[in-house]
Amino acid sequence: MAREQRNGGTGGSELGRFLRARRARVTPADVGLPEGPGLRRTPGLRREELATLAGVSIDYYTRLERGRETNPSPSVVDALAAALLLDGDEREHLRDLAAHAARSGACEPATAPSRVVARGVELLLESMRPHPAHVVDRTMQLIAWNPGGLRLMAGLADWPPARRNIVRYVFLHPAARTLFEDWEYQIRGCVARLRTLAGIEPDAPDLTDLVDELLLKSRDFARLWEQYDVRGNTTGRKTFHHPGIGDVTFGYQVMELEGAGGHRLVAYHAEPGSPEYEAMRLLDAATDDELPARAPLRTGRPAPGQGT
Repeated sequence: MAREQRNGGTGGSELGRFLRARRARVTPADVGLPEGPGLRRTPGLRREELATLAGVSIDYYTRLERGRETNPSPSVVDALAAALLLDGDEREHLRDLAAHAARSGACEPATAPSRVVARGVELLLESMRPHPAHVVDRTMQLIAWNPGGLRLMAGLADWPPARRNIVRYVFLHPAARTLFEDWEYQIRGCVARLRTLAGIEPDAPDLTDLVDELLLKSRDFARLWEQYDVRGNTTGRKTFHHPGIGDVTFGYQVMELEGAGGHRLVAYHAEPGSPEYEAMRLLDAATDDELPARAPLRTGRPAPGQGT
């Protein structure tokens, strides 16, 4: 059942499911077509309407949606993107899905991602204090952090390290709904990140295990998973209602760590001397009974003198 939910409850490919989901979002009025007589049995555009807009036959487009055609040309992909009114992120995702579909028969099994960070990244996290920062892997599993980078996610330290995943946290931890000023926006961004990964590695075990758990435990996740959003945000501002430091807004920046197997550094920033910066200092220096007294960084690397 979880697999069916993960795959949209239908057969076909990720390419076909994405096209179907996006087609349902575009109305005839959006693209200058008349509604036509009679009751429309499907939301959004009909297959024949989209095929006409993209300049392909209805038979060819139907085979694309059903996963029977797996090698659309770049010009067809671009025509479909234009007909579906896709933005930049969505257009790029469609291209990735088409490329994946074309080579799906020769794909090797997905490999487990690395969850060990380089020593240089550990030193960077330490040098960024008091700015909260952490490193996540491709499924947003927390794999390294400085004190503020963990404590900013109120209550996350309650969970054992193996469960400290940001997507799991925002959907399942009771503190998350009140922590974020814009919780709905945050969860949409998390689902979009996983949807993007599912487009190119739909059967990766780390992804499927997390998605299956959240489909089972969270109606909100299941609702958003069906929408196939793939927009992500790498910079901006977030407002927190934090039980330890009060209401505060931080800027944030997300950076890909090249050569690290999909690891990303998420860092929060504030102007030195500002109230927000002082809140960061408090978060960094706080003593919290929920957090064990340990070294400033928590990663998969053993502390000096502790062996392997």
